Amino acid sequence: MSGDHTAGDLREGIPFIGAGPGDPGLLTVTGKRLVEDADLVVHAGSLVNSELLEAYCADAEQVNSVGKDLEELVPLMTDAYEAGRTVARLHSGDPAVYGAALEQMDALEGEGVPTYFVPGVTSAFAASATLGTQLTLNEVANHVAFTRPQGKTLSAEEDHISDFVGFGDVTTCIYLGTHAVSETMDRLLADGHDPDTPVAVVYHASWPDEDVIQGTIATIGEKVETAGYRASALVIIGEAATGAGYERSYLYGDWANGEGEDEESDPESDTTTETNHD
Repeated sequence: MSGDHTAGDLREGIPFIGAGPGDPGLLTVTGKRLVEDADLVVHAGSLVNSELLEAYCADAEQVNSVGKDLEELVPLMTDAYEAGRTVARLHSGDPAVYGAALEQMDALEGEGVPTYFVPGVTSAFAASATLGTQLTLNEVANHVAFTRPQGKTLSAEEDHISDFVGFGDVTTCIYLGTHAVSETMDRLLADGHDPDTPVAVVYHASWPDEDVIQGTIATIGEKVETAGYRASALVIIGEAATGAGYERSYLYGDWANGEGEDEESDPESDTTTETNHD
């Protein structure tokens, strides 16, 4: 691996672009410019909104990567790049989150083709926007975990959802787990977690057919099964999913307005503003 996979301005090579969660407007300005200029766009099939492809990639050859392995994708992109064509690889969400991008990039660079990342908006952020809440809330959730449930890819020993929920102040965002919501909640109940812990499931966050199902560890499984969703939803576990119960931050409190402690005497005066700007 060359180590030159960092994001930046437009440059030589094949960009691995985050298409965002679905809404074409959530594609970054850089991503839009790159796909509009591309001769070949290799995209993640139905995970990328067809409206985005129609709006920004209409003049490019479009190749659906679903069902194609590295032995097919790498020569396809390498040959196009070496022929002088402008190639863009379009992943859903952000390619750094369960995107399997790096193995493609390393294989391409092994063929002498430079690559780089262009970040995108991941579905957890679109889901929190849909819910009208933050993933971190003062005195409610100080941490965020991006994870996935056990299955073919992840063993039971590697499934740490129960651990994250057990911390109490963690907002747990489950990717690739729509099909296993009931099983996951059953395991949480068996581990003794509070059945009234809030859970929100956002299907197709930011898409026109977006849907929100809200419940608890005890109720959400049946609700998702009734809705019939088996894929393409983001599961959020924790009190932050409700957007309630938080404390006012220092940033907008009396202290920040100069009515509280002197700045030099406050032990958090060097960090509070930066922390709450996230």
